[in-house]
Amino acid sequence: MKRILLAAVIMLSLVFSFVGTASAVTDGYPDGEGHPYVGLMVAQDADGNPMWRCSGTLIAPKLFLTAGHCTEFPAAHVEIWFDADLTNAAAHDYPYKGDVGGTPYTHPQYNPYAFYLYDLGVVVLDKPVNLKMYGALPELNVLDSLATQRGQQDVTFTAVGYGLQMAFPDAASWQEHNVRVRMVAYPKLNQINGGIVGDFSLLLSNNTNTGGTCFGDSGGPNFIGSSNVVGGVTSFGLNGTCGGTGGVYRVDRADDLNWLYGEFGKYLP
Repeated sequence: MKRILLAAVIMLSLVFSFVGTASAVTDGYPDGEGHPYVGLMVAQDADGNPMWRCSGTLIAPKLFLTAGHCTEFPAAHVEIWFDADLTNAAAHDYPYKGDVGGTPYTHPQYNPYAFYLYDLGVVVLDKPVNLKMYGALPELNVLDSLATQRGQQDVTFTAVGYGLQMAFPDAASWQEHNVRVRMVAYPKLNQINGGIVGDFSLLLSNNTNTGGTCFGDSGGPNFIGSSNVVGGVTSFGLNGTCGGTGGVYRVDRADDLNWLYGEFGKYLP
């Protein structure tokens, strides 16, 4: 997740030590095998050096959906793990060799200086990952109906991701909670079609009651309700401790769906 502060974009460094500064679902619960199609990815440069990690969703045997700032340059290759618990890094050869590798692609209109406008990326896998079920893409503009729905505050999403469960102001404290376990939380809708999110993102709750997302959980899915439909991918936060709200980039807009089906349709069901 990246951070927006005082309506200006503050670019967070995505490069981090693999012992400490990434993070993920806050105040959540271990997912176990609830969402086996959600994985942890590590972006590598052209020389194979690990740079940053994100979460994402397998939406077809060879197509992994994530955030644009997870696949942006200089990412040249991605390794992905699907185990629910990656606490033992050495046993999983983390962060060097995952269950499968692939090539990253970023939304053609993505701009790192305004990342939140087209914050979508995919990884085309080198080989298929065959599962009984995958995440699914939403229908066009399906989330718009939530803007006028009565009881909007009760609309719930299912956020899934890996890593740290709390955020603290000092890096030493972050290390204590960086466990690389797939977690799940159930944030509620705070804002849609207006305010700082325009028509391209959502603001979801992030507190001890509902849980939420945090830095490094970028690209992880926010499923609509309890379904497997990805309403959006974790994109940005508004403060350094991941409190209050979390920003989610919508996947139901025409530019996103046209790109996904137009460029990668042969991989999709």
